[in-house]
Amino acid sequence: MEYPSLDKPTAGAFRFNTDSSQLEIYDGNQWTGVLATSPEQLTGGTRGLFMGGYQSPAKRDFIEYVNIGSTGNSVDFGNLIAANMNASGLASRTRAIAGGGNTGSVVDTIQSVTISSTGDAVDYGNLTVARRFAAPMNSSTRGVFAGGGTPTVQDTIDYTTISTAQDAKDFGNLAAATSSAAGCSSPTRGVHAGGDPGVNTIQYITIASLGNAADFGDLANTRRGGAGCSNATRGIFGGGLPALNEVNYITISSLGNALDFGDTTNSMWLYSSTSSPTRALFAGGYNPSSNATYDNIDYFQISSTGNAVDFGNLTAVRRDMAGASNGNGGL
Repeated sequence: MEYPSLDKPTAGAFRFNTDSSQLEIYDGNQWTGVLATSPEQLTGGTRGLFMGGYQSPAKRDFIEYVNIGSTGNSVDFGNLIAANMNASGLASRTRAIAGGGNTGSVVDTIQSVTISSTGDAVDYGNLTVARRFAAPMNSSTRGVFAGGGTPTVQDTIDYTTISTAQDAKDFGNLAAATSSAAGCSSPTRGVHAGGDPGVNTIQYITIASLGNAADFGDLANTRRGGAGCSNATRGIFGGGLPALNEVNYITISSLGNALDFGDTTNSMWLYSSTSSPTRALFAGGYNPSSNATYDNIDYFQISSTGNAVDFGNLTAVRRDMAGASNGNGGL
């Protein structure tokens, strides 16, 4: 039988359940089993997805994927329910979801795919508020969407349990209404960086609990429309206006200002990003000075610092995609 603890455990605490012979983690409300799975078991490696986006002259419904541990061009995965740009992507080990976006109007729809297979997206549920450019964050069980625009800029944070198709629920609020920010995660903490209207603030939440975001520190420069990704310890933020090719990093478990990491191969914003435990990928994007949209995919080794290296290419030039992977830093 289970005896009550003298002290309430903190979110992220582990225990070994001798009755079930299973490692468990406390999610802030209850103990849940830790799944003994890995991207290698599920897909033969960490699979990164790029969903939707804009390819002149129209929004697109494409989904394509890469194996993040290798290099090469992306390949076809399937299609979204409808052509969509500005959606926000996140994932568990098994499921990727894309929330909100712009299909011709700003929407509250959430759609999902099973990462280990290929195929078209299915309906998942709805956000609490229709919006685009929300910052995505996730743990192994919970997905969070923070801020975004309706197009009115929002301070809304909502969440969903990724394994269960359902409508999102209220989580709390950002310190200030922000859209077009970058998001990343560790298994316990979600980080929200920069955004519109041109801020350099970094905020964070504890994903397993509910509540408002708290101050983390600052980016090296103001930026909006940048991209974020992470492994379990380090968050990477790249691109955006006006710091188009600059990449910053933070240590997610601590608080403080971001430091210089390196540069992307092109000066762009409206990237899509995704990651494995070792690599950060930035794909596509748009340069407003040259009015050029790109198809290149860059990668960085997260544990080091330095400039981007060429990974391969998307199937077409594209921007405003939703990125997700089954090996991101929140898992």
